[in-house]
Amino acid sequence: MGYSFLAPALILLTVFLIIPVIMVFYYAFTDYYLLSPDARQFIGLDNFKRLFDDPVFRKSIWNTAKFVVWIIPVQLGAALGMALIINKQRRGNLFFKVAFFAPVVMSLVVISILWLYLLNPNEGLINTLLNRIGIANQPFLTSPKQAMYTIVFVSAWQGAGYQMLLLLGGMQNIPQDVYEAAEIDGFSKFQQFRYITMPLLKPTAIFVLLTTLISAFKLIVQPMVMTQGGPMNSTMTMVYYIYQTGFTDRLVGYSSSIALIFTTMIGLITLAQRKLVKEDD
Repeated sequence: MGYSFLAPALILLTVFLIIPVIMVFYYAFTDYYLLSPDARQFIGLDNFKRLFDDPVFRKSIWNTAKFVVWIIPVQLGAALGMALIINKQRRGNLFFKVAFFAPVVMSLVVISILWLYLLNPNEGLINTLLNRIGIANQPFLTSPKQAMYTIVFVSAWQGAGYQMLLLLGGMQNIPQDVYEAAEIDGFSKFQQFRYITMPLLKPTAIFVLLTTLISAFKLIVQPMVMTQGGPMNSTMTMVYYIYQTGFTDRLVGYSSSIALIFTTMIGLITLAQRKLVKEDD
């Protein structure tokens, strides 16, 4: 009876996870070309040797790391600030909750297209507002120096509402009598935040940090829709490069080797995180 209840989940897990992982591991050592699947041959480590001579692959690693390093403080900082605003009982909190969380439930494709219009270097609303205060038009997504930072901003704007709800739940679980005792002892609001809110919010904050970090490594929709990896590959991420080589260039074997490297990197980072969190606890 137990296995009969587990069967649907096990079948889906096998079909959509276990079998694809095995296939990727096999294809990574072949020259599999999508339009001639029967002609594939085992080529050993040639795909991996080619990877380390591929400037676009090296650029994708750098871009992914840059996105992760910037999105963590920007998005979590915004989420924490919004949670602090909503945590206080005041009129209008319901409006702010809906306003802050609304981008989360919207499609990333829709949001990316919306920001494409807003960030248009010539007629976009953002540049129009900048002109009003005396700042010249900015290239944003058309500049290799600004494109990735623009995507960081758009991604943080879209995703911060979800982290806000998690942090807000953690704040509301902190007993109010702790704050009342701190007020009696003469703690200022900042001291209460530093010595009460942040330490007691730590378990929730660690969970939010880990989930945000994992999501950040999977960046693909925003560069795919907004920049197509450009300009000059400045927004080409590892996941997008896997998609491009596998489905656009149809080099399934080569893309599988990238996916294998990417999975190994994520696994090592996850293990390191778990060890650091365990030692910290």
